[in-house]
Amino acid sequence: MIKGSGRATTAAVWRELKRQRNPDQAAILRRFFKTAPGDYGAGDEFWGLKVPQIRAILAQFQVVPLAVADDLLASTVHEARFFALVALLGAYRQGGKSEKQAIYDFYLARRQRVNNWDLVDVSAPGIVGRHLPVGGGRSVLARLAASPSLWSRRIAMVATLDHIRRGHLANTFWLAPRVLDDPEDLMHKATGWMLREAGKRDEAALEAFLSCHAPRMPRTMLRYAIERLPPDRRRAWLAVPSLMKKTPRGTR
Repeated sequence: MIKGSGRATTAAVWRELKRQRNPDQAAILRRFFKTAPGDYGAGDEFWGLKVPQIRAILAQFQVVPLAVADDLLASTVHEARFFALVALLGAYRQGGKSEKQAIYDFYLARRQRVNNWDLVDVSAPGIVGRHLPVGGGRSVLARLAASPSLWSRRIAMVATLDHIRRGHLANTFWLAPRVLDDPEDLMHKATGWMLREAGKRDEAALEAFLSCHAPRMPRTMLRYAIERLPPDRRRAWLAVPSLMKKTPRGTR
């Protein structure tokens, strides 16, 4: 699954994560990921490891069994969940058909543990997006997008990035109208991001989407979507009267 020198155990991974704890960095990350009571990341525990450190720990192991990933995903420690998701992503890339299906099913069954925006963004395209047929899988995307969980909804939207990267934009433009009324700023940003990425590949398709939906788009979503358009076109779209009553406060 993951190339390295040995088979991971839960104890071995915890030992390495604990060894590299950084309380000063952890304090910064707690603020950055909004972990105060009432914020989207409330209850998330940080140990202060940076992404390159986590990836370096992962590189020590040849195999990360699903049982170990399951243990780590159950943790309140953010870096442990991040480790598990990056391990699953690497295993999915290298796995055969049956292993890919097992990892996809495992991921969706435990998606409530994929509960911060970086965890979603690092894993959803390469597991959910890659597993769904290009331009298909809409029943799965619709079910996730209708979830009361912000993170399940973000998984649906960000999963379409894999299809965009492969030159297929239909699912992004199909899903985006279904989340225009989402109350969460993190969904506005994710949707605007996906629209921007689609527009980098087909600017005319993005502008056609905006012609239909710009008045209903939250301002944050619109600003993200038009970020790569020429300045005159950005100004034109920002001048479109908004039908939104208000824009939620930023959270990222």
